Amino acid sequence: MIELFRSNDPIELSWAQSVLADEGIASHIFDYHASIIEGSIGALPRRLMVGGEEESRAKYILDIARRDLDAHNAAKDTSDVLTSE
Repeated sequence: MIELFRSNDPIELSWAQSVLADEGIASHIFDYHASIIEGSIGALPRRLMVGGEEESRAKYILDIARRDLDAHNAAKDTSDVLTSE
């Protein structure tokens, strides 16, 4: 298994797993239970893992999804500013 990224943010990890699942890529979160052992303060990052043969495709899919999400959020921020004026 190959690590795609580490994060302390369970929402980001869940989002990434969902994006990958939509594309038929199985993923696993490692170190999930380590945070429980350390008191659930979120100090230990969790790792999102995929099979080695899926690494480049998974990275590409997440890169595109992040760009789309950033563009969506930027457009939303712009429309919020325009409607508040």
